[in-house]
Amino acid sequence: MAHEVPYDPGLYKSEFGPVVIDGADHLMGRLAAVVAKELLRGRKVSVVRCEELNISGGLAQNKFKYHEYLRKRCLVNPARGPFHQRAPSKMFFKTVRGMVPHKRKKGAQALARLKVYEGVPTELQRASMVTVSQALRTQCLQADRKYTVVGRLAQEVGWNYAGIVNKLEEQRKDRLAHRATRRAAYEASKQEPDTPELKKIKENLAMLGYPDMDLPSDISP
Repeated sequence: MAHEVPYDPGLYKSEFGPVVIDGADHLMGRLAAVVAKELLRGRKVSVVRCEELNISGGLAQNKFKYHEYLRKRCLVNPARGPFHQRAPSKMFFKTVRGMVPHKRKKGAQALARLKVYEGVPTELQRASMVTVSQALRTQCLQADRKYTVVGRLAQEVGWNYAGIVNKLEEQRKDRLAHRATRRAAYEASKQEPDTPELKKIKENLAMLGYPDMDLPSDISP
C-alpha cells in the first residue's frame, strides 16, 4: 500500500509562495531533486541562469555521454521521439520532468508551475533570488573534482545562443552595478549634516504638518 503524505495547509500559505532560484554554481541533479519536491508540494518555482548550472565530471566525459544520448531514436519514425534538447534550460526541465509523475494529472500540474530561463528575464531582474545550499557545487563536490558547466556542454552539442545570453547578462550586471552605485551615493548623502537652507525648509514643512522629510542636499530654498 502506497504511503500517503498527510495534507498540511501550511504548505500553501504565503511562506510557501513563488520562489526564484539562481541556478549558477548548483549541481543540476541535486537542484532538480529539490525543485521537483517543491513543485509537488504546490509551490511555483522559477530557475534563472540555467546556463551556469554544473554537472560533476569533466567536459569530455559528459560530452561523450550526451552524444550517446543523441543517438537514441525511434528507428521506425524518428519524428516520434525521443526529442533531444540542446538549450540548458530545456536540459534542466527534462531532468526535473524525470523526477515527477509527469504522465499523471498531479505531475502535469506540478510541471506547469515550473519556469526555467537562460539568463535573467526582465520581469525577474528585481525579484529576490535564493540559492539551495544542499545543491551548491562547493558543498557537494571536493575542490579537486572536475565539473562541467551546462552552458559549455550545450554549445558543444548544438546550442547557438550562448553569445546572445552572455551579452544580455553583461548588460544586466552593468545596470545592477550602476543601480548599486546610485543607491550608495544616496545613502551617503543622507548622512551629510543639514545645511542652513535645508534646516529652514524642514522648519517650514514642519509648520505645514510634514515633519521628518528627507530632502536632497542640493535643494535650494
